[in-house]
Amino acid sequence: KYGLDGLDPTEVIEYLDRLPVSERPDDLIASVTPNDLALTSPAAELTLPLPEESFYLSIAPYMEQTHECYHHSLTTCLGELSNENVHVKIVDDAGEILVDEHTTTFDNGFVGFWVPSDTKGTIEITHDDLVGTTQFTATEESATCITDLHLA
Repeated sequence: KYGLDGLDPTEVIEYLDRLPVSERPDDLIASVTPNDLALTSPAAELTLPLPEESFYLSIAPYMEQTHECYHHSLTTCLGELSNENVHVKIVDDAGEILVDEHTTTFDNGFVGFWVPSDTKGTIEITHDDLVGTTQFTATEESATCITDLHLA
């Protein structure tokens, strides 16, 4: 019903995060925790394990308004900057560059990246002449939804 047959958990996350907001199913809740993808519909509940060595960071840069979130909801979370060009740089505390790329925010206003588990570091996003930074951790207790990156 949701077009997810045959997809592994990482593919489900990437598919749902990139789905246009107007096409998102309103009867499916999909939440990303550090270890699992939880899918809940009226018909069933399913928890799928994520790869142990990877952690999904979903980041919503903002200029004026944001929302509090901890575990990213692939079907309901909305960020402020929909379909905007940004540059994302993610560096761990050891100085290793994990991500350094130009991309476009998804229709939901987020960008998503897989980083190594058990890392800490800094996220920097540039949009036009605005820059924002925030810290991240990628541990079993960490947030998967980063909504405190203010562009100024």
